[in-house]
Amino acid sequence: MLSGLPPLAIALLLAAGIALDLLLGEARRCHPLVGFGRMAQWLERHLNLGGWRIARGATGWVLAVLPLTAMAAWLCANSGIAGLALHALLLYLCLGLRSLRDHALPIHAALAQDDLPHARRLTARIVSRDTTQASAADLAKAGAESLLENGNDAVFGTLFWFLVGGGAGALLFRLANTLDAMWGYRNTRFNLFGRVAARVDDLLNYAPARLTALSYALLAPGGRLRALRCWRAQAKAWSSPNAGPVMASGAGALGISLGGAATYDGEVELRPVLGAGRAATAADIPRAWRLVFRTALLWTAIALALGTFLHLSGAPHA
Repeated sequence: MLSGLPPLAIALLLAAGIALDLLLGEARRCHPLVGFGRMAQWLERHLNLGGWRIARGATGWVLAVLPLTAMAAWLCANSGIAGLALHALLLYLCLGLRSLRDHALPIHAALAQDDLPHARRLTARIVSRDTTQASAADLAKAGAESLLENGNDAVFGTLFWFLVGGGAGALLFRLANTLDAMWGYRNTRFNLFGRVAARVDDLLNYAPARLTALSYALLAPGGRLRALRCWRAQAKAWSSPNAGPVMASGAGALGISLGGAATYDGEVELRPVLGAGRAATAADIPRAWRLVFRTALLWTAIALALGTFLHLSGAPHA
């Protein structure tokens, strides 16, 4: 463990961080990631100009991420008992498990009440596609896709890097993921400047995404082989190397079809179909949430079991 803590301690702190997230939810005021986002915007305005855009973007990434991560690592390692609490606090601040539920389930409720305008507004908060003319089927598909993909980005990637590096590892991943979300666009403004942010996020997400896809398949309600087949056959056609495995496996696990047509910036984009079976409906949004939640429980149980085994066996830790 790069954190220097015993595996059992890391597992217990992981469970504590998840418990804090489920109990407290996303911080409503003064969330540190909001402040980080403002700093990233300031850096981009001052660096994304002139030549050498890739180098400038790399410099911006280093300035935004590394000092905060190094400070977190130092505080966790040199603050005694408070340092242990800081590990759990950082994980809580970086996790988005309850936030996924709080943003997605109201879409299901609005669709169940046939309140399409409200469902469109709610969906627009969590996806980048245009929802102003979206049908109920479009919104159901968008909600399920967001839950499955962000299960990795907002939850399991964070948990993976927490297990590797404690609170500082979780923070490193979350900040890198945030910069990718802000800078990693293939357009005139960000194609060069955000390239390093996008590639680093791809690298940090590689292992967590595949573990997430495997977890979705293992927990598939009656469709393990289907989920694995969808992952193998469909993931490579998706534009993101990490979202493809996660969403293909998740859709296969649920027995639904995702992907297909979606409107971005006024243009219809025909995306590859993911999964197998019927089109997604409103009822699949809570099904997708339950799959994400069960996966979080699975990861927690495995971490605790492995940490306990290593503790009882007297295995040394880094």
